[in-house]
Amino acid sequence: MTQPLTPPSVPAPAAAPAALDQQVQAARAALKQYYGYDSFRPQQEAIIRSVLGGHDTLVLMPTGGGKSVCFQVPALVLPGLCVVVSPLIALMQDQVEALRANGIAAEAMNSAHSSSAQDGIALLARTGRLKLLYVSPEKLLSPGFLDFLGRLNVSLFAIDEAHCISSWGHDFRPEYTQLNVLKERFAAVPVIALTATADGVTRRDIIRQLGLQQPQVFVASFDRPNISLTVQPGTDRVKRVLDFLRERPDEPGIVYCLSRKQTEALAEKLAAQGYRAAAYHAGLGPQVRAHVQRQFLQDDLQIICATIAFGMGIDKGNVRWVVHYNLPKNIEGYYQEIGRGGRDGAPAAALLLYSYADVISLEGMLSEAPPATAQLNRAKLERMRQYAEAAHCRRKILLHYFGETREHDCGNCDVCRNPPTLFDGTELAQKALSGAARLRERVSLPVLIDVLRGLRNANVLAVGGEQIKTWGAGRDLSYLDWYSYLHQLLNAGLLHIAYDEGYALRIDEAGRQVLRGERRVELARFQPAEKADRTRRERGVRAAKTAAPADAPAVLFELLKRVRKQLADAAGVPPYVVFSDVTLHELAATQPTTRMAMLAVSGVGPVKFEKWGEPFINAILDYVRDGGHAVVPDAEGLADLGYLPPNATVPAPPKRPRLNKEESKRATWELHQQGKTLDEVMNARELARSTVLGQLGELYAEGYAVRMAELLPRETYRRIKDVLDRHGVEYPAADITMALGGPDEVAGEHIYLSKHVYRRVLKQQAGE
Repeated sequence: MTQPLTPPSVPAPAAAPAALDQQVQAARAALKQYYGYDSFRPQQEAIIRSVLGGHDTLVLMPTGGGKSVCFQVPALVLPGLCVVVSPLIALMQDQVEALRANGIAAEAMNSAHSSSAQDGIALLARTGRLKLLYVSPEKLLSPGFLDFLGRLNVSLFAIDEAHCISSWGHDFRPEYTQLNVLKERFAAVPVIALTATADGVTRRDIIRQLGLQQPQVFVASFDRPNISLTVQPGTDRVKRVLDFLRERPDEPGIVYCLSRKQTEALAEKLAAQGYRAAAYHAGLGPQVRAHVQRQFLQDDLQIICATIAFGMGIDKGNVRWVVHYNLPKNIEGYYQEIGRGGRDGAPAAALLLYSYADVISLEGMLSEAPPATAQLNRAKLERMRQYAEAAHCRRKILLHYFGETREHDCGNCDVCRNPPTLFDGTELAQKALSGAARLRERVSLPVLIDVLRGLRNANVLAVGGEQIKTWGAGRDLSYLDWYSYLHQLLNAGLLHIAYDEGYALRIDEAGRQVLRGERRVELARFQPAEKADRTRRERGVRAAKTAAPADAPAVLFELLKRVRKQLADAAGVPPYVVFSDVTLHELAATQPTTRMAMLAVSGVGPVKFEKWGEPFINAILDYVRDGGHAVVPDAEGLADLGYLPPNATVPAPPKRPRLNKEESKRATWELHQQGKTLDEVMNARELARSTVLGQLGELYAEGYAVRMAELLPRETYRRIKDVLDRHGVEYPAADITMALGGPDEVAGEHIYLSKHVYRRVLKQQAGE
């Protein structure tokens, strides 16, 4: 039954403390009744108390942290209807299915529904038979819909994926910017905005754009300690993926690729090796995408090879790994994507394959945006690159990016497992921090480097950098040295970049402690990326295995997975909706054989038990009765369910003959001589762009007839040549970049090629 309608323009009185305590108690009961959990996760109860108290609320919580519970549980407690604004139809449908499976009245209203279906849902809402209604922003803002909501008893608005509202965020959607109409039309109805990724700039923008009134802001820890972080060189990518998969043959996961073509090519190669893999990208038809996503959610597909079009809000709890085939555009997107692994709390692995060729490709893509946006995106790409090349704990870097400090190394990333050689960098850090402080924390990273190196260019003179005490204090180090060390200071939480204030370097409290002599700084000796890659390759860095807990009988766990799959298929829901992997591990470990014993397991509530509990108890009874031997799954049985036999191995791909340096250059030259484009040579050789350009540049310097005009614009070469005429061919590329106005004005690959052209000219002039 619904309560009498409250006019939206009249604020509802705040709940008295005693009444609020009763509502929170009812929320705890709902959590057990519908979700099967005895207690809330950290901060969930405080967030729910804020919502129940009628406050606008902003929630920043990592993927898998339990954001949905923060508005779904209040919706169950409050009288009336909770309206959820969600950006994707697939996301809405997944959440609605999961809610219904838990016995909660929920519907979605979007373009996928016919007019008659929407009329039926509207009737349910008007008669008080719905607790949650999911809508897209387009539907919310469609003619007459806000008037329709005005006739209902709306208890709460929930804005999911709220970072989409901000142009500072990584997934901006213009239609989100009109959602401020909710506070204009429904001033008394609280709004909860939720996101998994938002830096400080984006957070402030969300509050402003939505018109939130004195919101309570909750920032949960962004630490996902169950996710192992690894970065490997972006060479032989297919082989690296196959090596990675051989350690986890049955585990579902996602491979994120930069292009549609890559997703399809990789999916074909994985399928040829016996994996259940499919591609997913925006170029596929809606029905194809929906089918692939459904197969993955149902565990009928093991691997999705996808662009970033896949994944927002995908609530598949048993994704055990995420691979990035290329460098992502920014840390926000990367963090959200790896967060799709291990949402159930069990171990998961994240592997990033990185090469500088990815940076070049992404810079080209980002340059197509308006200048201000392109500048911001390039700055964020640089932070992503520094993460990939980091010599310090990668988890510290991620957490600091989101404003969170971690004192100790995580021990669950490749850098922690294979630490680099460090030195006492306190004096270097003090020079850099002192320079930033004396320049009143108003200069960007490149300008600070120029000041420390004692340059007198226009940028330095504009900020008075030549007049401060630390001008030239670091002239003994190269640009690249300082570039590396300053990014280490950023990654260590001593500095941060104020993106919305001219990219100025700001000193954090830890940095001030260094300035005062209260804190030491350890830095990793700078080494070029290629050398670092070789070092890590020699160490044999590999991702941590994500095996099931040792106390959970593997045989029983596999049996329970089979039961779950059969029940899920019969109900038409993804397996994780029935029970998570974590719950199955606990069932396998504790082996409950009664209703009360099973209800004591985390993730098993009365609603889920009544719907699905009995088949699991029967399976456990059979297992116990037969001494744990009768239900050992054979290879045929596992194959029937889409699992490989335990002893199965994926055949290794045929090895390509390894060429030495000169043979590799010759192979590239032969393709180039045939008239192949740069992209065609890269694909044929399966080499990175930087490698092919390097080979062609060397060939040109050696006198070969390389079609340099296709690779290096004449005007660009002329500008770079002017610098080389003044300073010589060995003048650092970073200094050439700055002399020509910065990375926005000249690409690194053009400087590299120009040097080879210049060397050839010098040889010709010398008569060689």
